[in-house]
Order: sequence, then structure tokens, then C-alpha cells
Amino acid sequence: MATPTEENYLKALLALADPEGRTTISKLGEALQVSTPSANSMVRKLSERGLVDYQKYQPLRLTEAGRKAAALVVRKHRLTEMFLVDVMGFGWEEVHTIAEQIEHVDSPDFFARMDKLMGHPRIDPHGSPIPDAEGSIDDLHHRRLDECLVGETATISGLDHSSNDFLHYLNGRDLSLRTELTIEKKEAYDGSLTVSYPGHPREVLSKVVASKLLVE
Repeated sequence: MATPTEENYLKALLALADPEGRTTISKLGEALQVSTPSANSMVRKLSERGLVDYQKYQPLRLTEAGRKAAALVVRKHRLTEMFLVDVMGFGWEEVHTIAEQIEHVDSPDFFARMDKLMGHPRIDPHGSPIPDAEGSIDDLHHRRLDECLVGETATISGLDHSSNDFLHYLNGRDLSLRTELTIEKKEAYDGSLTVSYPGHPREVLSKVVASKLLVE
């Protein structure tokens, strides 16, 4: 059984991995806000357990066992977030910290029952895919809103960034998953978009915001 700290390292390694599955000690330490020597020590420990492919001065890579273990931590986190929103009525901006604590509960049956109770959701409240019980993660093939053309209509289906500040920003503009937007104008100078959606006939979104909204 992995400790909460080990699970946090595995989850971070999965999140930081490039398309080839690699990351570095320095990026890992920065993400977890620990020193490079501390990160290095934990990675060696995970390597000894067969969860990380570690070679001195080489990029880090989760082994298949490590990737599955990391994905199952993500599964517990995202199932918990969905339960908090759909069943308990929390706002999507309220659930991350609670899920960070519950994700370390070592009870597969608890999370299996949570999953069944909700009808086996495929995404969490922020539109991120929920790994299945075997650790497989769907690729949902989203586009970013800033890639859409003038005249297109797109539906928000996920977020590329889900900090509390960003979620509160979206709440203030009545933007959430499944909101359908029409691109009315795109500024050539700064890439900002003028969009319309129910209750908002004209709303300007910066390129920064539009690049964090995933659509289909």
C-alpha cells in the first residue's frame, strides 16, 4: 500500500509526463514544492518498488505498474469530486481540497460503490476523464475555444485549468460545462473572442481564458 506522499508523487509524475511519458526531477520538485534532493530520494524509493523507471541524469518515467497506480489515485480524486457536486451539491470550485484528502482512502469497494451510485460517470465536474477501475484513461479529443472560427458554435466540455480563481471567474460569467457558445468576433490584435450564449448576448473573453476552455 502506497502512503499519501507516495501517491502524491505518482499522481504528479502522471500529470507532468510529456507525450513520451517523461518528466524531470526538477519539474517534479517544483510541482510538489519540495527540494530536488527530497524529490530525488522519493523517486529512488518508488524506483525500488518498480513504480518509476529511474536512471541518474535521465528523464523520469512511470513504469506500467506506476502508471496504473497513479491513474487509480486520479480515479479516486475525480470520482470524489463528481460525488461532491452531483450528490452532495457542492460547487465545482469547492471540491478539490476535499477530494485531495479522500483520494488517499484505501478502500476499492468504497469507490466502486460511489461509482455505481452515480451511474459510472466518465468525466469529473471539470470535464476531465475519470480513469476506469483498471487505470485506463479515455482521450476525449477536445479543442480549445481559441481555436474556433468566427461563426462556429461550440459546447464547453472541459477545462485546461481548474484553479479556484478561474472557476470563480467562470461562475461570475455563468459559464459551465455544457454551455453552448457562438463565436461572434475574434480580435486579430490580441486573440480575444466576443461570444454569445444564453443570457449573455455579448461577452468578451481574453485569449488566456479562451485557451483554457475545452470544447466540442
